[in-house]
Amino acid sequence: MSGEKRKNYTETTEDSEGTENMRMTMKLALKFCAGFLSGVTTLCAAGRAQEKPAQQDAKMPPGMAMPEHMQHHHGDVPLVAPVYPRMGRAQENSGGQPVTLEQVEKMAGETNPTLRQAEAEIRAAKARQQQAGLYPNPSVGYTGDEIRGGSVGGGKQGFFVQQTIVTGGKLGKSREVFGAEAKLAEIEAQEQRTRVTTAVKMAFLRVLAAQEWLEARRDLAKIAEDGAETQRELMNTGQADESEVLEAEVEAQRMRMAARMQENTLREEWRSLTAVIGQPELPLATVAGDLERGWPELNEEEAVETIAKHSPAVAIAQVATGRAQAVLARTQREPIPDILVRAGMEYNHETLASVPFAKGWEGIAEASVEIPIFNRNQGSIGAARADRERAEQEKMRVALTLRERAATVVDEYANAKLMAVEYRDEILPHAKKAYRLLVDKYGLMLASYPRVLEAQRKLYELQIDYIAALEGVWTNGLALEGYLLTDGLEAPSRPGEVDRPIRETNVPMPERSMSPGEAMPRP
Repeated sequence: MSGEKRKNYTETTEDSEGTENMRMTMKLALKFCAGFLSGVTTLCAAGRAQEKPAQQDAKMPPGMAMPEHMQHHHGDVPLVAPVYPRMGRAQENSGGQPVTLEQVEKMAGETNPTLRQAEAEIRAAKARQQQAGLYPNPSVGYTGDEIRGGSVGGGKQGFFVQQTIVTGGKLGKSREVFGAEAKLAEIEAQEQRTRVTTAVKMAFLRVLAAQEWLEARRDLAKIAEDGAETQRELMNTGQADESEVLEAEVEAQRMRMAARMQENTLREEWRSLTAVIGQPELPLATVAGDLERGWPELNEEEAVETIAKHSPAVAIAQVATGRAQAVLARTQREPIPDILVRAGMEYNHETLASVPFAKGWEGIAEASVEIPIFNRNQGSIGAARADRERAEQEKMRVALTLRERAATVVDEYANAKLMAVEYRDEILPHAKKAYRLLVDKYGLMLASYPRVLEAQRKLYELQIDYIAALEGVWTNGLALEGYLLTDGLEAPSRPGEVDRPIRETNVPMPERSMSPGEAMPRP
C-alpha cells in the first residue's frame, strides 16, 4: 500500500472510531437520563400518594384485601395481598345446616324402593320353596256301577278317596331347586344394598364437587369482569384499543355463562341424589364434606382380585350353578313313577237269591303305576345337563368380565389419583407462587395489572382441574369398593331371571365419573 493510501486509510479509521465512541457516550447519557427521570417520577408519585389518600380505592383483583400497612401507592398502583382459591366456601356460606353423607344414607335405607323390592323377593322365594315341598292333596269322589231302575233296582253306589304317593324323593329335590332360588334372592338383596350405598355415596360426592366447581367458576367470572373493566380503563387512557376491550368482554360473558351452567349442573346432581335416596321432593341444599381428605386408598392389583373373587356377581354365578345341578337332579328323578292309590266304599243294592235283602256295603281298593317305557324324560334331562354346563362356564365368564371392566375403572382411578396428587403437591403450589410474585411485582410497578389478572385466572382454572381430578378419585374409588355396582335405582333381579347372559346388570359397564359438561383434565 502506498504512503498516501496508508495515510487516507488511517484517517478514515480514526474517524470511524471517533464516531463509535460518540455513539456509546450518547447511549450512556440517555440511560442515565432515563434512570434519573424514573427516580424523579417515583418520588413525585409517592408525594401524590401522600396528598391523595383517596386514590387507594383503585381497582384490585376480586377477593384481594389490602392490609393497612400496605396501603401506599406508586402512582395509582395499589399494593395488594393475593387471595388463593380454597375448598369449602359453599359450606361456610350456607344459610342452614349442611346435609351430611350419614343423613342421606339413612334416608336411602328407609325410602329407596329397590331395597323393599329385594326384601319382598326373598319372602316370595321362600314361599315358593315351601310350596315345592308340599305333598299333593288327596281326591274325594262319588262312584256308581251297574245302576238300574224300575222294578229290578240294584246297582252299586258309593264314594272313594284317591291319593298320589310321590316317589324317588322328587319333593326333596324340588325343595333344593327353590332353596337355591331363595339363596339367590338373599344374595340379590345383599347386592342391592351395596348398589344403593355406592350410588348414594357417588351422587353425594358429585353434589359436593359441583358445589366447589360453582364457587371456582363464579370467581373466574369475577376475574374476567375485572379484566374487562381494566381494559376499558386502559382504552380511555390510550393504552388499549377497542379490539382488546371486546376480547375481554367476550371472555367475561363466557365465564358468566359457564357459572350459570354450573348452577344448572349442581341442580341436576342434587336431583340425582334425591332420586337415589327416594325423596325427590327435597329442596336444594348444601352438602357437607371434604374432597381433599379421606378419599379411597386402593391397591390396583388387589382391587381387581377382590372384585373378581368376592363380587356378588361371582356369588350369584356360583349359586346359579348349584341351582342348575339341583334342577338336573330333579329332572333325573322325574321318570320314577308315582303311585296312585284309591280306596272307598260302595253300597250294593242287588238282592241275594236266598234272602230278600240287598247285599249291602262293599269295599273297593285300587293302585296304579305309570310304566316309563316311551317317555323317560330324556329331553328334559339333556336340556338340564346343558344348562348345568352353561352355568359352570358362566362362573368363569363372570370372573373374566369383572376383571375386564374393573381394569378400566382402576385405570381411571389411578390416573385421577396421580393428577390429584400432582396438582396438590406441584402444579397448584407453583401457580400460587407465580401469582404471588406477579402481585409483588405489580406493587413495585414491575408488572402490569392485566398480567396479575391473567395469573389469577390460570390459578383458578387449575383449581377447577384439581376438583375434577378429586371427583375422579372419589367416584372411581367408590365404584371399585362397591364391586362396580353403581345404579341405586335398578330393580333387583328375580332368581328365575338371573340366568340372562349373566344378568349384565350385575356386572355393569362403569358409569360416568364426571359431572355433565366436565371432563377429567389431561396432563
